[in-house]
Amino acid sequence: MRSAKKILVTGGAGFIGSHLCEALLSQGNEVYALDNLSTGCLANIENCLLSPHFHFKQADVCDGVPFDEAFDWICHFASPASPDAYRQNPIGTIRVNTEGTSLLLEYARHCQAKVLLASTSEVYGDPEEHPQRENYWGYVNSYGERACYDEGKRCAEALCYAYTHTYGLQVQIIRIFNTYGPRMQATDGRVICNFLEQIVRGEALSIYGSGEQTRSFQYIDDLISAIMLILSREVCTSPMNIGNPEECSIIELAQLLSELTGTKLGFKYRPMPLDDPRRRCPDISLAQKTLGWKPVVSLRDGLLKVILS
Repeated sequence: MRSAKKILVTGGAGFIGSHLCEALLSQGNEVYALDNLSTGCLANIENCLLSPHFHFKQADVCDGVPFDEAFDWICHFASPASPDAYRQNPIGTIRVNTEGTSLLLEYARHCQAKVLLASTSEVYGDPEEHPQRENYWGYVNSYGERACYDEGKRCAEALCYAYTHTYGLQVQIIRIFNTYGPRMQATDGRVICNFLEQIVRGEALSIYGSGEQTRSFQYIDDLISAIMLILSREVCTSPMNIGNPEECSIIELAQLLSELTGTKLGFKYRPMPLDDPRRRCPDISLAQKTLGWKPVVSLRDGLLKVILS
């Protein structure tokens, strides 16, 4: 970014939020962060806390914004994001994505801030289109154990649309595809975390279904570089996919991690979870055209960074 800005990051002590706070501080911005620490932790922001330009409050965004500042940007990253976390707290997950988003949009309207909403590839559900483009409406179960997150994010997007078209609020929605890197919670419940934990414990790797279902895994540095580009530009009117189109099956991921860690633990097959997507891969044409961005860290290189961190 060319000039210092005053920026609020909700979920600032989480995996993605903490990396974003560090990047914002490195460019001389005044960074305000809040987090209720339900899935984030203070250890993630211990370096940020040393900066006089970093202001943190432990708070729940559903109770309002505990700062009295006119922000340039509000970056909304507060929400459980892993299946294990949101299954344990479905009501809180819905609330932060509906009530929390509504409160932030209202705050942004009054202080004329721009808003960056961290949405998710899960708005596409178990997609019937591949790869997924931003104009695909999705195939989502609204009455299941994943609905609190999937539909919560879809409602958050709808709220952003309403505020943009009612009040002219400048909002950028990013649909984040599977992201990994340092500071992931070991007990996160997502596949890379699960595999790494099982490797550490010397256990066979759990493969759900046949293992042929696919994901696209994006290293955290690539995601942060895209966000930083967005915060330096005018907002785009469309939601934007941010992910790595390097598609990988779960069985291929397990084999790669076994190779990189030098282990031969074998696989343990389990039933496929309810509503688990069969294929997941972003079309990132819009981000490439709008931002001049594309991911640069390969899955192999990114996994090595995590293993060595």
